[in-house]
Amino acid sequence: MTTEYDQRSNFVFAPPVDNPAAWQASLDTFRNALERDFPDAFLEASTSAMRGFTVLDFEIEVAPDVYITGTSAMPAADYAYISIIDATADEAAAFALWLRDSYVPSPASVRFMSSFLMENGDEVSWHLPATGDAADIAAVMREHLAAAGAE
Repeated sequence: MTTEYDQRSNFVFAPPVDNPAAWQASLDTFRNALERDFPDAFLEASTSAMRGFTVLDFEIEVAPDVYITGTSAMPAADYAYISIIDATADEAAAFALWLRDSYVPSPASVRFMSSFLMENGDEVSWHLPATGDAADIAAVMREHLAAAGAE
């Protein structure tokens, strides 16, 4: 049986709802940050079949032998999201820590959702802790998954 600690989900990270331009993000700045901090990253731009704009697919090693696969869409300064695919809370937290501390301009400007909550019709996002380490972030993500019944 799967425990809450190894339950896999898709996670989406985005700026605050009330300030969608908080990140002032672009695919170029995101690509540059990934290349800077993850020199062995796999990065590939493509056109989203669903939306028709350019997205950046990526795979990075966020910790030794911990790989994250995801997609980033940032077609405008006030529209950005980053999704990671099939990750545990601990894996997602390692990525979220990097995102919060190394990419976005304010540590309080990251919200997230999981596919478990969205599948249950709940699209209310949770805020990433503005402080703390990956373990603190993982604890919040596990709480989020538990709220969705994904234990």
